[in-house]
Amino acid sequence: MLRVGKRTKNRLTLGVEGELSIYAAEQLKGELLENITDCPLLVLDLSAVSEMDTAGLQLLYALKRECAVRASQLRIDKPSPAVLEVLELCNAREYFTDPA
Repeated sequence: MLRVGKRTKNRLTLGVEGELSIYAAEQLKGELLENITDCPLLVLDLSAVSEMDTAGLQLLYALKRECAVRASQLRIDKPSPAVLEVLELCNAREYFTDPA
């Protein structure tokens, strides 16, 4: 499930709750793309993601690519342990999160 958080001129925060998996990826993709605006920074709060698989990772890559096309940035905020596990297994953590 997608929840729309704080929106300002320069930043939009969206949160994903539940699964970020093959079972939810198609619906989430549509919802995420609907909510992308011409905002310079999209912050994706993944703290409530309970499960993630490679379909979820593909969705994150597609979202990051779409943000780049729109001249904005995607930042993953508060990745859950399930998200961190997949990002680390696929050597993609630094691509989506701050190195710190």
